Amino acid sequence: MASSCTWFLRTLSLPLVLAFVLGMACAEEAPPSSQSVGGGCDGCELMFEGMPRTLDWRTAIAGNGEAGEPLEMRGVIYRSDGKTPAPGVILYVYHTDAKGYYSPAPGQTQGRRHGHLRGWMKTDRMGRYEFRTVRPAPYPKRDIPAHIHPVVKEPGKNEYYLDEYVFADDPLLTPEKRGKLENRGGSGIVEVSRNKNGVWVGRRDIILGRNIPHYR
Repeated sequence: MASSCTWFLRTLSLPLVLAFVLGMACAEEAPPSSQSVGGGCDGCELMFEGMPRTLDWRTAIAGNGEAGEPLEMRGVIYRSDGKTPAPGVILYVYHTDAKGYYSPAPGQTQGRRHGHLRGWMKTDRMGRYEFRTVRPAPYPKRDIPAHIHPVVKEPGKNEYYLDEYVFADDPLLTPEKRGKLENRGGSGIVEVSRNKNGVWVGRRDIILGRNIPHYR
């Protein structure tokens, strides 16, 4: 006696059988639709809260009265080949204040979890970005190095996080901690120095897709 599966296939026309078999094969080969570029990203969606409609390739995050040491960070965002500038990429950054807290501004309702020191840029045709802020302080009573969180949004891809900007001269950035960095987007360790005006200046270039899970 034929099995119920065999009986079912015999009742179908040849075109339907072929469609059924091919459909099953394609379903097995298709990547999971839930697989996001970069994997999980806790809080990355906050980059869209309060984001201006028009973005420039450079921005000022900290106001003139912000406590802390002034910092200027710049660089170029490249495509995955590490050579071709990537225009039109949104870079969102946020960090602690001079006391090590993500302090919201008075009356701030959007992105409060990230504090008031947050900003957005959109790379120009040469892939450039630049932001001016103050140097963040480490979390109080913890041994985590001071850092700046970056999140990128490329055209046609979901937002994902990169390795934090950390400072090469930070005593909390021990060899052990350096060895645990994932280098998402390339190294986030930044050499900084003071310019003639006493402003800390650093550079970090970013390579899209570098060490980013599910990037394609």
